[in-house]
Amino acid sequence: MPRMRSRPPPATGYTDRAHAGHVLADHLGGLDLADPVVFGLARGGVPVAAEVARALGAPLRVCVARKIGAPGQPELALGAVTAHGPPRYDHALLRSFGLTPSDLADACERERAEAARREHRYHALPPELTGREALLVDDGLATGATARAALGMLARARPRRLVLAVPVGAPDSVRAMRGLADAVVCVLQPVGFAAVGQYYRDFAATTDAEITALLDELGTG
Repeated sequence: MPRMRSRPPPATGYTDRAHAGHVLADHLGGLDLADPVVFGLARGGVPVAAEVARALGAPLRVCVARKIGAPGQPELALGAVTAHGPPRYDHALLRSFGLTPSDLADACERERAEAARREHRYHALPPELTGREALLVDDGLATGATARAALGMLARARPRRLVLAVPVGAPDSVRAMRGLADAVVCVLQPVGFAAVGQYYRDFAATTDAEITALLDELGTG
């Protein structure tokens, strides 16, 4: 692994996703990663993952997961799904809304189709990870719904080790992820966490063009 400079975690957050990626990469040195593949969770996780991939000298891939929103509250994720495999639901949240997975079947299939469309756009083939380490990176962890679905998809590819790494996350969500990955790295776990974007000075939406350019640069290997 290339030698990385130590950067202290910022007290309140990050300038942008590239800055977050630099800091996150510095916090991965203790994992002794060997031959990793870095997966950015589309869309916002990809610029963070790109900086991690550069620091590790590793290839960059894209992982697509789509949240399944609550009825009337599409930004509140009751679960998430990838183009491959079953959806992952927060069953406590489902119960609080008086819903079952079958009530969300149509929404799930719409999001699965959108995940497949984006995979095709990004040329995100099902990963071949046997004998390699998979490092899933996002720009932050709020409910953890999309990360949970993405980890499930990557786990089915049987990597030698599966790691989740994020620059910032809700403490409860970070704890919940520890049963789904071999290691979880989260630089900032602020008390009173409300939203990922509050910890970035620049949290502009990541575009498909940005993702394509990063994959063209770092997607080999």
